[in-house]
Formats: sequence, structure tokens, C-alpha cells
Amino acid sequence: MLLEAENNYLHRRLAELTARLERALGSDRANLQMEIELLKEQLAARVRDIYGASSERRPRPKDGQPESSEEDTSQKNESNCEKAQTGHGPRQQSLPVVEEVYELDEADKVCPKCGRLLREMEGQYEESEEVDVVEREFRIRKDRRKKYHCDCGACVETAIGADKLIPGGRYSVRFATCVAIAKYADHMPLQRQVRQMARQGLVVDSQTLWDQTWALAQHLWPTHEAIFVYVSSQPVIGADETTWPLMETGKTTKWWAWAICCDNAVYYRILEHRSAAAGREMLAGYSGIVVADGYGVYGALAEGEACIQTQIETSPRPAELAPAGTTTARPAPAFTLANCWGHVRRKWLEAEHNPAACEVVEMIGELYGVERRAREADVDDKLKHLAELRRTESAEIVRRIRERMIGLKFLDKSALGKAAKYTNDLWPGLTRFLDDPRIPLDNNQTERGMRPLALGRKNHYGSRSVRGTKVAALFYTLIETARLAGREPQAYIREAARRAIRNPGAVTMPWDIDSS
Repeated sequence: MLLEAENNYLHRRLAELTARLERALGSDRANLQMEIELLKEQLAARVRDIYGASSERRPRPKDGQPESSEEDTSQKNESNCEKAQTGHGPRQQSLPVVEEVYELDEADKVCPKCGRLLREMEGQYEESEEVDVVEREFRIRKDRRKKYHCDCGACVETAIGADKLIPGGRYSVRFATCVAIAKYADHMPLQRQVRQMARQGLVVDSQTLWDQTWALAQHLWPTHEAIFVYVSSQPVIGADETTWPLMETGKTTKWWAWAICCDNAVYYRILEHRSAAAGREMLAGYSGIVVADGYGVYGALAEGEACIQTQIETSPRPAELAPAGTTTARPAPAFTLANCWGHVRRKWLEAEHNPAACEVVEMIGELYGVERRAREADVDDKLKHLAELRRTESAEIVRRIRERMIGLKFLDKSALGKAAKYTNDLWPGLTRFLDDPRIPLDNNQTERGMRPLALGRKNHYGSRSVRGTKVAALFYTLIETARLAGREPQAYIREAARRAIRNPGAVTMPWDIDSS
């Protein structure tokens, strides 16, 4: 009903302004025309929100340059390189193969024509393949550690057993890892895991599963912090943030999940605020290049608006490891900010009903085309080649975008006005990529890194405690870093935990283990 009433109001207002336009002259007529365009834009946006597609992809321009983001382009390039195949889905190349041989029943081994016995055709089969599944099985592993003694009676030795997550605990490292992966990689709430395990014969409650996840995390904090140090040491990183619900007893508050990302690692923290103080926690002491959207905190921190003394109350470590109220000296961020063309493109897409906006979107597509050709070029020094293409081609495209924006007329509240203002405000950061080929055109990799958190937020509704936010940040960090490094997350976390149990405080990065 509210949506219908709003649409009716917009239609009435549009008719009223159209009538006034017919009577108006001069500048009044021009102003009314822009106001009518704004109302049409609002109506179109309302219809698009309800019925429109959410994809940002657009057809390629006639010159063959991609009219899509670098992310989409790279995915298309990868798929085009793959050999076409028949059937549905990818072929399973690394699965174990189990052969089953089927024989005729005795009654069927008789020729239906002459009645003689059929003879087996040695080595002749009619073969087919199908993917099968072996159900997961829970079992109690009984560890019997042998004891040894000396006849002198002065020495008794016991064999070393399996690694224990908790001394005297009932659940193995493998079990705890499975629970953590199911929740933070597969987005399965603990209560749903409880029901699934019950169907498979294990009676357990969600508190027990949480206890195992928490116990596993205790061995992995040093690795979590080491990933932070590693990402913070890279010359170029991306930064982003998204909401994260904290549902404590009787209330739900909005916390924020922050991420910093490089090519092969990503680090998360879930903090109480989206303020400059939270930004300092993430970027403390960083002096490289940060690629981010237009959120004002990044600009403020890049300009040096930072305070050296911060509280560890928002630290990712649990209270047992970092007592609340402890003060630590953190150097102020001193980074260079480069802004994301992907966000700019989205702003102009919102105004694409306007021909001028379509022109800008097309020119941004040309920028991505330059990046694509640089990636595909068969040259030894790709970075040098990219720098040359940006100097000779991208700089000219950026100049054309700037010139097209200068002559635009719009209402400030219109989508066109918002897109132009957003682009203009970020212009120094948007052009920084022209001078440094290490800077990506957009921050899409970091944004992709936020998708697992968005899926988790929708499935298990965030965290139930502050401890839960810290554990979530830890496991998302380890899982997504393993994926970026080309390692299987479950095997990586299990191995990292085992090494830490055997050598407390040990740090295991994904590239420290065999990729197999």
C-alpha cells in the first residue's frame, strides 16, 4: 500500500509539473524541465528496484572494449580459455575411482535362442561413470597409548598420542575444524549443524559445537595476527567495511566488519564502530597505498587525521589475551589513498537513463579494456607494459571523462548530479592509478572478500557475543586467505592448529604447507 501511494504521488506531481512547464518561459522552464527529469528518474528507479535486474554487466561497445568491471572481464577470460565440454558442470578430475564389476545372474547366462551356456568375453565391458557419495560417519576413536618400563624399575614411558584440542577433551581437532568450516566457509549455523549431525547418529548441542570452535581459535590467534602483519607490509592494499549484527541478550546492535586485502591474503576485524578510530585500528602505521571507496574516513586518515593512542578494547584478540583497558602506542596511518573506479561506475549506472551518463559509463568501460589488454599481452614485464598503456591510452580516456563532466547540467539531488559530485570529489584519488601501475583500477578483490561475511550474516545472523565477533574474524581471515593462496581451507586450518598444539605460539601461513 505504501509503495502504491508513493507511486501515485509521483505520478500526480509529474502531471502537475508538466502542466506548469507548458505555461513557463525562460529559466523557469529549464528548471521545471530538470525537476520533471528528476521525478521521472525517481519513478524509473522505483520500478527498477522492484522489477529490474541487479547485474551491473552491460553489452560490450562496438569497439570491442569491455563494458563491465575488471572482475567480470577476468572471469570471462578464464572461462574462454577452458575447453568446451558436453554435459552439465565441470568434470571431476581428482576424485578417487572405485570400480564395480557387474555379472549376469545364473539364469541369464543361457542363450535364449539355442539354450547353450553363455561364455564370458574376456576383457570386454560396457562402461559408464557417475559421481557417487559416501555419507559422513561419526565414530569414537579409542586411543590406547602403550606404556614401556625398564627392568630396573626407574623408568616408565608412554607413547605420544594424537594431538588434543583440549586436554582431556572428547572432540578431536578434525571435528572442531569441520564445525568451523561448516559455519564460516559454508555459512551453516551451529543449530543447523546439530540437526544434521543428529541425522548422522551424533547427539550434540550447539553450545558444545561453539566450545570446540572457541578452543580451536585459541591455537590460531598468532597466525591471525601474522596475517595482519603480512597484509600491512604490502605496498598496495584494498580496504572495505560492511555491517555485522551483534545479537546479545535482549538487544541487537550494528557492528562493522572491516577488511584489508592484498593479492594473496585478506585480514578481517569486527569492530563496534565505523568511525575514524576503527579505521586507525585497521590501518595503524600503514604507509603504502590504500584502494578504497568514497567513505570519508579513508580520506581523513590519508590526510593525517589520526591519534596515536588507542585502546585495545577493539582488538581482535580475546579478553584473556589482551586485558580490556590496556593502552598501546599505535603509529598514525600515513598512507596514500587511491579511489575505486568500480564505485564510480555504479554511480553513473544509476543515472544511465541520461545519455551523458551512458557516455561516461562507456568511457569507464574503455579504461577496463586497457587493463584487459595489458593482462593478456605476451610481454615479459607486464607492469612496465601496463604503465605505458596507462600513460598513452588511459590518461586520454580520463581526460575525456573529465571534459564530459564539466559541461553537464543537473539537479544536485538527481542521480546524474550525485554521480558527477561523487566523481568530482574523488578525482585526485581516481587519477592516482595513472602514475603507479601497481594500483588496480578498482577495489573489486576486497569487495569479493566481503561476500562470505554477507552470506554468513544472512545465514547465522552475525554473532551472539563479542567473543563471537573475534572468532568470526579469525576464521574468515584464515579461510579466505587460504583460498587466495590456493590452499584448501579445511586442510590448512587443521594443519595450522596441529602445529600450534605441538609448538604453542607457532605461526603457519597458507603458503607454508604443501598445496596438495
